[in-house]
Formats: sequence, C-alpha cells, structure tokens
Amino acid sequence: MSSPWHLRAVPTPTTDQSQDITDRISDLTLETFRLNGRLLIVGDRLVAPLGLTSARWQVLGAVAYAPHPGPVAHVARAMGLTRQNVRRIVGDLVLDGLLELRPNPHHRRAPLVVLSPKGETAFRDAMQIWMPWTRLLADGLSPEALDTTIATLRLLRERLSIGEAEEEEDAQP
Repeated sequence: MSSPWHLRAVPTPTTDQSQDITDRISDLTLETFRLNGRLLIVGDRLVAPLGLTSARWQVLGAVAYAPHPGPVAHVARAMGLTRQNVRRIVGDLVLDGLLELRPNPHHRRAPLVVLSPKGETAFRDAMQIWMPWTRLLADGLSPEALDTTIATLRLLRERLSIGEAEEEEDAQP
C-alpha cells in the first residue's frame, strides 16, 4: 500500500526557475483561499434575504447543474466537499422544502437528490442576484485571461484529485 498522497515526499526544487514556479503555485494557493473566503462572505450576504447561505446555495447549484440526479456522494464529489457535510446540508434543504430525495433504482440506501419547485425558484433567484456581481467582477477582464485562469484552476484541481483517487483505491480491501 502506498503512502497517502499528502504524505509523499515533495521534491526540492533544484533551479531558480523551478523555485519561481513553486513560489507562484504557493501564491496562487493563498489567493485562492482568500478568494474563497471573500466569495463565501459576499455569497452569504447576497442570498441571506432568500433564507440561504453560501453553503446551501452551493449545494443547490451542484444539484441544479448536475447532468442527472445523483446521490449525496455524487453531489459532494462534484463540489469537492465531504459527504458528511453535504449530507447535513442536503438534510436541512430537504426539511426546508428546497430539495427532494427520490428513490434510486441503482442503490436503495442512496436516494437521488433533486431540486423541488421551491428549490428551483430559490436557486433561480440567487442566480439573478449574483448576475450583476458577475458583470462587476468581469469589468476589464478579457475572455482569454478568464479562460486561462479557469483552465489553470481546473488542472490544479484535477491533479489534487488524483491523490484522492489513489487514496480511495488504497482503502479498498
């Protein structure tokens, strides 16, 4: 069994160029953490009038944008969050009438999570509140710069996800 991905030895940079790249990755990581914090704060303020939080809005969005209904585990995986946290939020949203759980023909104990009509309305309203902010944030940014940023963040997320897949495989009997 191999070591968990986060415990494996990290090679030490050997050139000034590789040190520069690792410093930039560290800077990008810190900026991503800061951006995430700001998005959560702004998101909480924006959707509070709808009775939502950023976390609830995020779960509604994951369900709304999923290509087909899935169980909590699929929602959590799509969001990069833990199943336990998503399960708790889904439970709260079900109690509030924003989500519904439907029978899963593939797994009796893992119901499918779907938006209720009330959840569809809440998500649509949240997105209408968010749209003016997207225009404000996009001011002065080129589509090419945004595409490069998205591609870079996606690649880094995928590289980090590889370690999770290896860890899951190591945990199999």
